Amino acid sequence: MTAQISVAEQGHRCPECGADVPVESRFVTWCDACDWNVDPGAPAPDPRRIEALRRRLAQRYGERLFADLGPRPGRDVAGVLACALALVVHGVTAALAVTGLLLVVLGWGMGVLPVVGAVLLAIAVALRPRFGVLPDDTPVLRRPDAPRLFELVDEVAAVAGTAGVDTVVIAADANAAVSTYGVRHRRMLRIGLGLWEILTPPQRVALIGHELGHFAHGDTRRGAVVGRALDSLALWLYFLTPDSETDLMQRVTHWMMAVPRWAVLGLLHLLDQLTLRATQRAEYLADETAARAGSSVAAAELLDRLLLVPSVTSALHRESVVAHSRGGAAARREAEQRLWERLAARIESVPEREYKRLRRVSTLRGHCADSTHPPTHLRRRRVSEGTQWQAAVRCDEERAGAIAAELTAARDHMAHVVIRDAAADQ
Repeated sequence: MTAQISVAEQGHRCPECGADVPVESRFVTWCDACDWNVDPGAPAPDPRRIEALRRRLAQRYGERLFADLGPRPGRDVAGVLACALALVVHGVTAALAVTGLLLVVLGWGMGVLPVVGAVLLAIAVALRPRFGVLPDDTPVLRRPDAPRLFELVDEVAAVAGTAGVDTVVIAADANAAVSTYGVRHRRMLRIGLGLWEILTPPQRVALIGHELGHFAHGDTRRGAVVGRALDSLALWLYFLTPDSETDLMQRVTHWMMAVPRWAVLGLLHLLDQLTLRATQRAEYLADETAARAGSSVAAAELLDRLLLVPSVTSALHRESVVAHSRGGAAARREAEQRLWERLAARIESVPEREYKRLRRVSTLRGHCADSTHPPTHLRRRRVSEGTQWQAAVRCDEERAGAIAAELTAARDHMAHVVIRDAAADQ
């Protein structure tokens, strides 16, 4: 803040190079000639070992693939090893279950053997791979609930060269994802209204194209074998990591678990190494699918919008806190009714200069959407500098309006949740 005030006192000149610096009260004051103050809020390193390591790997592989994406390989060595390691992980769980069952059945009446078998069965059940499930706390839409939305998804899926989805889950955050649920691996598209509501119709088409592109391009981590193995290893690590060491017994337990904990950590790191390159490739190809479906321009604009996700999260929290601070049910209802419109208007008012700054920050930090994505600035460069696609799927005002009408109930419900949850945190 002091640096920004000094610029104003110096006639809007950069204290580093003397260049003229525009000042906008809502946004960071910075110099595009020398990058002074371009990143005043650089985050602290991620204290979580796995996440920090994954982000470093994501940046490394993202840069390599940007330089040479190349044709998609067939069965590469890393993919084969990843599948083999994943089968070993699942085999351990199966071995625990089989051994426990045999001890219970064959060891009946032989001392503590049935008890040991029951313990092994309980451990196997706790560590078993989980199938995805539909959420029970957010709206879940099926085809009869939103036919125009599913029609749009089907058209984008045809461009991506894959099938559509069985359900659409509506959430409140600024995110989107695809996954499977149930033993039959039905497909689910998750749409966070914090992201959906700040996008134009072409950008929404590009968003759906990107997510469905994960199904089309064989993202290894989303597969039933490798994906479930990663989940299992994370669960094993959770059970092997004590919450605290407040007494002697907990310290002893911590030391006893050290060897298996480090073994699991090593397996998780190895499986990350073996799969991350393929996942990075899938992200770049999903961006290409987004460009083909919604246009290259819309796909690049979508990636710019992703840079605003922290601002969206802050804006939603601010809206809800203000509504709660005013007091009364009427103020909260008014906030709920206008929440998404105010959010969209706020994001629409962001000037191009702020996007330019955020793109520079993304380059400096090696920003990734998460620890499995390539750096955002490299993704945007590929979309902007690669083949320029026109939109294969159109979403005009009439179609966008019809889809918005189908989402009315879900929007109202999630607006209520946003206001209610922030109020509960006060």
